[in-house]
Amino acid sequence: MKQVVQNYKSGELSVLDVPVPGCKPGGVLVRSAFSLISTGTELMKVSEAGMSMLGKARSRPDQVAKVVQSVAVNGLPATYRKVMGKLDSYTPLGYSLCGVVEQVGAGIDDVKVGDLVACAGNEHALHAEVNWVPRNLYVPVPDGLSPRHAAFGTVGSIALQGVRQGEPQLGEVALVIGLGLIGQLVVQLLAAAGVRVVGADPDPVRCELAERLGAVACGDPGSAAVENAVAELTGGHGVDQVYLAAGGGSNQPVELAARLARDRGRVVDIGKCRLDLPWNAYYEKELDVRFSRSYGPGRYDPEYELDGRDYPIGYVRWTERRNLACFLDLAARGRVDVEPLISRVADFEDAVETYRQLKDGELKAVAVLFRYPGEAGAGEAQAPAVAVPAVRRGTAAAPARPSRSPVRLAFVGAGNYATSMLLPHLARREGVELSAVVTTTALSAANAQRKFGFARATTDLDAVLGDASLDAVFVVTRHSSHAELTRRALLAGKTVFVEKPLALTEDELAGVLAAVEESGNDRLQVGFNRRFAPLLREAKARFGARTGPASLRYLVNAGRLQHGSWYLQQGTEGSRFAGEGGHFVDTASWLLGADPVSVYAVAPSGTEDLQIVLRYPDGSTATLSYVTAGAPGFPKETLDLVADGKVLKLDDFVRASVYGSKRWVSSRLPKARDKGQSAELASFVRAVRTGGPMPVPLESLVATTAATLAVQAALAGGAPVTLARSL
Repeated sequence: MKQVVQNYKSGELSVLDVPVPGCKPGGVLVRSAFSLISTGTELMKVSEAGMSMLGKARSRPDQVAKVVQSVAVNGLPATYRKVMGKLDSYTPLGYSLCGVVEQVGAGIDDVKVGDLVACAGNEHALHAEVNWVPRNLYVPVPDGLSPRHAAFGTVGSIALQGVRQGEPQLGEVALVIGLGLIGQLVVQLLAAAGVRVVGADPDPVRCELAERLGAVACGDPGSAAVENAVAELTGGHGVDQVYLAAGGGSNQPVELAARLARDRGRVVDIGKCRLDLPWNAYYEKELDVRFSRSYGPGRYDPEYELDGRDYPIGYVRWTERRNLACFLDLAARGRVDVEPLISRVADFEDAVETYRQLKDGELKAVAVLFRYPGEAGAGEAQAPAVAVPAVRRGTAAAPARPSRSPVRLAFVGAGNYATSMLLPHLARREGVELSAVVTTTALSAANAQRKFGFARATTDLDAVLGDASLDAVFVVTRHSSHAELTRRALLAGKTVFVEKPLALTEDELAGVLAAVEESGNDRLQVGFNRRFAPLLREAKARFGARTGPASLRYLVNAGRLQHGSWYLQQGTEGSRFAGEGGHFVDTASWLLGADPVSVYAVAPSGTEDLQIVLRYPDGSTATLSYVTAGAPGFPKETLDLVADGKVLKLDDFVRASVYGSKRWVSSRLPKARDKGQSAELASFVRAVRTGGPMPVPLESLVATTAATLAVQAALAGGAPVTLARSL
């Protein structure tokens, strides 16, 4: 299929061939009929992409702050690779469309194949021929509403949520500053609610359009016409609400709002304009400043948007989805008219030229729609044909491959970790062929194919697992899918590299081991990379063999997660420690040369911090302090190992030292944090090529996973948990 994408680094826009997304449970696959260009938000994004690196930094100071923090925690080289990887990737455009349901995922019963739906979301309602849309981000289109009008649903919801924040009442007077697409819809919604509206915009054409659509009077913000209209309608008291629907860097909108609002009036920010509030003016009138967050309650909440967990109507009357349905109902009943807002309907194949004309000012538009091939039949009851990629399975055992032939790899998942920490090492490694990349979202597969040279990109996992020419499969997806994907790949006879964790539950771990037993295939590696870190390996060698028990202390300054991070979805993705704690257990066990025999854990009251004690067969102990409330500038990982009158010290994979009869200190020159990914991958590829032993014994991988899972049991029971020693 085709999708509109942009490279944020170069600013390049293109219509890209990408795989059709898979239909996951809890959502539907929708073939687009019309999608709407947001002439405000999208053009701002397109313009930013065309800026210099300095211009991009100035336009997004919030992102600059994140980069600075990342440098402090991860070092400059790793941060640079991560930032450049994100910048030099295709990003999608679009978030408002109407289309026909092509496939229904498990758990969906409110629509069927062939139904017309309006869809929302900047990850799910993209300018693409086919999108997967979760339950709470689509609604059925009411009878009689045309697909081109239903495509306004998301943008209409943004305007509707802004109006709700203003709490208008019959007979009040409102001022709408900025009469672009959102402003025009706000004018109509207010008029439908019985509010008299004054509009302000420097474009006389937009002012005339707003008056035709319900505004009492409109004019240039700097003219006397707007002030006179407000004075006449309000008896000189000022408007009850001001809606800021303007963009740009001028502070004029907030200053005009203060001047024309009544005492204790409300000012609602819907757009993205400059907000240097004049303190005296806002204080003296005690103005109530409110922000309107996108489509409504549920926005940016992954449990609502992705997991489909609705908010009870008794507590949240107007959610994201209910706002979308409400706007479509208003449009279907003629209370809102979007047809006059449509400046052009462009063919989807002309998307790049359309954006260029908008950006360069050749096309003056309030709203522009993309029309997709075959849209004339949208909304009819028949189900369109679905193109399903062929599944390719080997009919005979693959011949023995000579050592000189390349190792053929497939990636399942191509997220941030895969593209920043794994694929750069593999793409430049001689004797490796990146054969296939599988993702559930088409664009991430296309990005990985373009950047790293995969031979093919697909959303068909079965076809990849059935491809006899592939030597190994990398599982680099979200945590909840690791065990099942690993199990399937092992049963398919593939050598498997799975990022941590191997499993989130004991049942999942048992399922992986059952697949090993059933298939006889134990060719498995988990991405515990720290034991391969060159600095730590050198320090261990300098420390030498030990004769007595050791005491190891490992401080992990994990830090707080950003709001919305999928790591916080503990109901589906497991606890944060279950997800990444295996790294630290494995490192401790490798340094101590054994697997733990018991686990004890406590959590300080009211925190997410963990104190974990691992006991080993020879009496050695490892204390892991996994903390989230530490200073972000402090190193993430510090480690001390004490035994036989010697001390090994590691400072965040940058410096290391060993104290004993002789003292060894690593170079004082700053080094990049090498946490072992390159060496780990080299070891894995070598094992695949030669058929030799896997880099880490399966028994160790299982023991580390079991110990990590035992932390939760130890917390619940308040006592040490003994680990069984059998596979």
